[in-house]
Amino acid sequence: MAILVTGGAGYIGSHCVAALVERGVDVVVVDNLSKGHRQALKGGRLYVGDVGDRAFLEQVFQAESIQAVIHFAAFSLVGESMQIPEVYFRNNVTAGLSLIETMIAHKVPYLVFSSTAATFGEPEHVPIVETDRQLPTNPYGESKLIVEKMLRWCDSAHGLKYCALRYFNVAGAWHDGSIGEDHRPESHLIPLILQVAQGKREKLSLFGTDYPTKDGTCIRDYIHVEDLIDAHMLALDYLKGGNPSAAFNLGNGQGFSNREIIEAARRVTGHPIPVVEEGRRPGDPATLIASSKKAMEVLGWKPRYTSVEDIIATAWKWHSTHPHGYGE
Repeated sequence: MAILVTGGAGYIGSHCVAALVERGVDVVVVDNLSKGHRQALKGGRLYVGDVGDRAFLEQVFQAESIQAVIHFAAFSLVGESMQIPEVYFRNNVTAGLSLIETMIAHKVPYLVFSSTAATFGEPEHVPIVETDRQLPTNPYGESKLIVEKMLRWCDSAHGLKYCALRYFNVAGAWHDGSIGEDHRPESHLIPLILQVAQGKREKLSLFGTDYPTKDGTCIRDYIHVEDLIDAHMLALDYLKGGNPSAAFNLGNGQGFSNREIIEAARRVTGHPIPVVEEGRRPGDPATLIASSKKAMEVLGWKPRYTSVEDIIATAWKWHSTHPHGYGE
């Protein structure tokens, strides 16, 4: 029996595949390679195609004996989702429904879903707990929330058990530096900072310096990608243990402002990292910090990387040894 990882050639998905392979699990990967990289895969059988293509998915599910799915495949850029919301709903929601329908048809009982803190929007209080109001401020968060709701109803109707894992900011790279973050174009803060340190960019654009925070910049909760994948493994075990569907917030439990992240990167890399201040980006909440208490108590999850310097150091190891990402 195999585990299907959708979006398994992407940043987070490839780390999940690596962890499953390391555990001796039989892995099937579905990825259309629009954003993922074949070179990022440390194993598994890759089927190149789109999750939104029901006929393609049928072929995969008929060819493989799949016992559970970990679903990463999605578009995930907040700013882009504000500009082309229809693309986000088609890719994230319609494709999500295609996957759910295929799982139900083939009686695959377990789904670990890559959700997001963006489903909460502007938080009512900090840290955010799972039961807080979900009112997204951008189409990306809305698309993920719709899939969560679909899963809830499909559990009720068909017994499809799921865990929705709501991530905060994911960063870092595989411990040996062999795989890491390579988005094209890059939009995440830490790799953008490191590209400046590499000399690939002259300066970093800092979006928004007038937020109601301690230094005027956005505050985010950073989680190391390997800690995140540990949570996926535990969520899968939780579902296989016959437990009810659940949602879990995943983060470090502490917030760092964008300015603090830049300073930490300067310390790690030894580079000055020039910054130019820009206006706010639409759809960005001021502060997002997770309470991961539920994941720790129910799943037994415990992050290993609690220092932002340690997280950035693993990312720097990847970027400095792969200056052109998977292109070299």
